[in-house]
Amino acid sequence: MTMSNGLHGGDGPHKTQGRAVDEPLRPHAPESVDAPRIASILARLDRPVVLVGMMGVGKTSLGRKLANQLGAPFVDADDAIETSAQMTIPEIFATYGESFFRDGERRVIARLMGEGAPDEPRVKVIATGGGAFVNDATRALILRSGIAVWLDADLDTLVDRTARKDNRPLLRGGNPREILGRLKSEREPFYAQAPIHVMSGNMPHTRTLARLLAAIDQWLDAPTSPLPES
Repeated sequence: MTMSNGLHGGDGPHKTQGRAVDEPLRPHAPESVDAPRIASILARLDRPVVLVGMMGVGKTSLGRKLANQLGAPFVDADDAIETSAQMTIPEIFATYGESFFRDGERRVIARLMGEGAPDEPRVKVIATGGGAFVNDATRALILRSGIAVWLDADLDTLVDRTARKDNRPLLRGGNPREILGRLKSEREPFYAQAPIHVMSGNMPHTRTLARLLAAIDQWLDAPTSPLPES
């Protein structure tokens, strides 16, 4: 079976200088975000906001709400991969394996972020799959050309949320709690490289969204320095 060109394209060399801080930023502002703050964020935002973290943490739902607040486009990378491949992600895993999927994922995310695709809007919100930021090349791309936000949650929350859908290839054939616990432990050192870290627990999404916006606002105010070359 041949996959469509969309899963293989968009791997250009374009680079953008980014901001970096020594430690991940956590919001300390009030949990309500007013219109002037939104306008201030938009005035300084010049690249995609990329949500990373475990499956079930709420990247898609919070990403849509964040994009709505910013008046920016939203795209779910997994949806874009399925559209490009004309297959579901479980089908891609079953047919080609995880390694093939990760390579296609990297190429699709590069395209969504505008690398090699000048017509793509620079300011947008992208929700990535749980394993995307673990891939060295994808992580370097996101850190170089986007604003990486690690959405985090405790294990109980992840187990509860992932149980609502049966479309997680990595959770099949085993105990979901054990698999999630192992993946969380293995992936956290990679997620921790994101400069922004926001907890997404059992609270209204409006509160998490306010924290997310406050964290981005704080990061944009941080002193700027180039990210290291990958």
